[in-house]
Amino acid sequence: MAGAPRLDRIDINILAQLQQNARLTNVDLADAVGLSPSPCLARLRRLEEAGYVVSYNARIQLSKLVDHITVFTEVTLNDHRREDFIKFEVEIKRYEALQECHLVSGGYDYLLKFVTKNVARYQELMEGILERNIGVEKYFSYIVIKTILDKGHVPVKYILDQ
Repeated sequence: MAGAPRLDRIDINILAQLQQNARLTNVDLADAVGLSPSPCLARLRRLEEAGYVVSYNARIQLSKLVDHITVFTEVTLNDHRREDFIKFEVEIKRYEALQECHLVSGGYDYLLKFVTKNVARYQELMEGILERNIGVEKYFSYIVIKTILDKGHVPVKYILDQ
């Protein structure tokens, strides 16, 4: 990470506190990390500007609003030239139902995570992707029956302590 500020234990603690509760006021955040509000806010702004804090979001319990399905999809491309990967990645980002897209090693090229209203909507989505001719040779779908655990994030302190 060239150009990124070096983080100390207070910066890490600020990030960890925000992961647990992004709605903390600056005063409460400062208290939690042992700073006065002004230096805490300056550190937070520095972390935001450096890209350590990407966004502040509410996690919505979608199942309380609407029935839906989550589908993991393995995608294999026809060709494996650099431009084929670029074309796929540019085009696939256009789909609102796409929640995650990962280039992976192994028996296929990408692992995608879609959330749609039902299987019929997912199938329409995949037919649309295939019709766009963005290089998909084949795909396999895995419909989630039950989510056992979805933490939403990995605690920053856990990763850094490894």
